[in-house]
Amino acid sequence: MSTTFASFGLAEPILRAVDELGYREPTPIQAQAIPIVMQGRDVMGAAQTGTGKTAGFALPILQRLMPHANASASPARHPVRALILAPTRELADQIHENVREYAKHTGLRSAVVFGGVDIRPQVAALRHGCEVLIATPGRLLDHMGQKTVSLAQAEILVLDEADRMLDMGFLPDIQRIIHALPERRQNLMFSATFSGEIRKLAEAFLNDPVLVEVARRNATADNVEQIVYRVADLESKRAAVAKLVRERQLSQVIVFTNTKIGAGRLARQLERDGLNAAAIHGDKTQQERLATLEAFKKGEIVVLVATDVAARGLDIVELPAVINYDLPYSAEDYVHRIGRTGRAGASGLALSLMVDNDERLLVEIEKLIKRKLPPERLDVGPAQERPRRERRDDEPAARGRASSSRRGDSAAERGGSPRRRRPEGEPAASRAAGYSRDPFFFEPYEPRPAEEGAAAAAPETPERAQGSARRPRRPVAALLGGGGRKS
Repeated sequence: MSTTFASFGLAEPILRAVDELGYREPTPIQAQAIPIVMQGRDVMGAAQTGTGKTAGFALPILQRLMPHANASASPARHPVRALILAPTRELADQIHENVREYAKHTGLRSAVVFGGVDIRPQVAALRHGCEVLIATPGRLLDHMGQKTVSLAQAEILVLDEADRMLDMGFLPDIQRIIHALPERRQNLMFSATFSGEIRKLAEAFLNDPVLVEVARRNATADNVEQIVYRVADLESKRAAVAKLVRERQLSQVIVFTNTKIGAGRLARQLERDGLNAAAIHGDKTQQERLATLEAFKKGEIVVLVATDVAARGLDIVELPAVINYDLPYSAEDYVHRIGRTGRAGASGLALSLMVDNDERLLVEIEKLIKRKLPPERLDVGPAQERPRRERRDDEPAARGRASSSRRGDSAAERGGSPRRRRPEGEPAASRAAGYSRDPFFFEPYEPRPAEEGAAAAAPETPERAQGSARRPRRPVAALLGGGGRKS
């Protein structure tokens, strides 16, 4: 006899919402976690993204809170009884969307608070009252400091994607929040990867937890095909992305980069290559990120270039593929990245690009997932550059155009100072980043014969003779290591 949601003993209002969402049979993580959470036990869950773990903890939490459900308009009758912490705004918003759907027939209220947006609407929502609060740690501490939220009656704490919260440095914030909660409570922690830090955190605040594990820890989903391509150099990567999207006819794809600057620049380059692309990263406002994400979900954007922070919580139904433009510095991030595809049992495709210097990163990924990913050679041909056209008389010079284009970048993308480059020549990484070689700064100063002759022919005035006696005459540019300036 197969397991159904009705067999868990969930209340009729919750079952009605589940049925309206089209849920028929519980996923493995739901089948294991829901009965244990309903018993009030602490849970340490090892679950990959896309396995349905949100329903695995949200449905039994709502069931446990059903005795508190009421239709009173008084906020005092709707205190926070369950707190769900998430590492990013997108994930918090996604969880809230799910909880709101599950609870729509119950009379239980939910709210979400995260940074990057105006805090006043969140304050109003908290004053209205909610039994289930979803939050990012930093913004929750803001509300606690302003005394706009009370956790005194919280009965359940959930840490979702705990490994990512530790990676992002949220441990001190989590500790402060835990200390503000009642000691007697149920604790649930879910993580896609299990590191030593995760185990220490579990030992610190979980009480005799039940381990719920639906797949080998730190494993990637079997339904995701993983391919690593080796390209010649950094300049070939952008062309490789465009080639893969077109040749494989990808209707939608998320492309991961390691930096915010790289995400913005790659999106603009792909746009110039004729692909409908946009970037989403931590320096975008929350409104910009939500608008971009909504356009991607609707299919208006084909290529979404994202950093790891921004990619958490991106739940795209039947996303066909992800591309690692950069191999992640942390092997655990590889597991999270490719977890964006192949969700809910669907097949997925994870393509990764690497250059020779990325060997160490690939080795770390293979060690974590316990699987070999032999690189395949991907030939994208010679470096593709945009065709140059003749400059019209009314257009600025090349340097002026470059300056103008930088003014179109966001403040974060133009705020970083490029690394100092070596005089021997411009490295490939700098060329790939869009920097141009300027002889004024790269080449040592050597006086031109014409300048020497002009200086010798200049009339010697008393003032000039006196100045020459005090200090040697050197062009200002020589102090910067550049070329001389005509007198």
